[in-house]
Amino acid sequence: MFANRAGLIAGIEETLALLSSLPIEIDAIPEGSLVEAREVVMRITGHYNNFGLYETAILGILASSSGWATATREVVLAADPVPVISFGARHLHPAVAPVMDRAALVGGAKGASTILGARQAGQVPSGTMPHALLLMVGDTVKAALAYDATMPTEAPRVVLVDTFKDEAEEAIRVAEALGSSLQAIRLDTPRERGGVTPHLVKEIRARLALAGFPEIGVFVSGGLTPDRIRALKEAGVTGFGVGSFIARAEPLDMTMDLKAINGHPVAKRGRIPGLTEAPRLIRRHG
Repeated sequence: MFANRAGLIAGIEETLALLSSLPIEIDAIPEGSLVEAREVVMRITGHYNNFGLYETAILGILASSSGWATATREVVLAADPVPVISFGARHLHPAVAPVMDRAALVGGAKGASTILGARQAGQVPSGTMPHALLLMVGDTVKAALAYDATMPTEAPRVVLVDTFKDEAEEAIRVAEALGSSLQAIRLDTPRERGGVTPHLVKEIRARLALAGFPEIGVFVSGGLTPDRIRALKEAGVTGFGVGSFIARAEPLDMTMDLKAINGHPVAKRGRIPGLTEAPRLIRRHG
């Protein structure tokens, strides 16, 4: 199997789990490796009847997972050293959202919002209070106090401040109400109001500092891209929740070729017969 363009490889461990009971040999590069176009990422040796049935599934696992991991790496590099949390679950069918989240963690995300996706990486899922909570309660501070009283002590107190009033005003109200319990405010200002801008972040940080809360972080989500992330990071954002850019990433297309049959080099037209040199492969099974 080889990648058709450069990227970050994910899905290796899931593929190994899928094939773990088969009497074959598997060599693969470590998950999370950067690869060049046409670089071999996995080699299977064995009777074709034992693994041929899985070809489509293997390629799909590697292609989708690597696409999500590659996109995550792009936003992580743009945000560095500010952490990125994968918020892409609502953009995908729930059957695959945990796979996306796990791939995002391979790509460098510091957290993921789905329970299963985080669990697969040995983490606790990450998230913040939803707008629905604030709308039902009817007031940002009342919702923040209820959230603080209800959630486990280890859960971060990150409060949305863009639901009812001016974000800077709400941020100060919440900071005064929660005091040292508040880790950060979250901005998810809708496109209808211009979205989250670097100037808005700078204003909120300045007003929080003047009110005696310079340590309160600013977590931003909503339509983030690498370019927007770079600008917002310079403005003082301390955390990003990235959804659609990761979830809608183009798969890193994979190809599986037969290169030898009974020890004899073979290849389809346009390819070079025989095993392709792949010094980074490591025996993982068989």
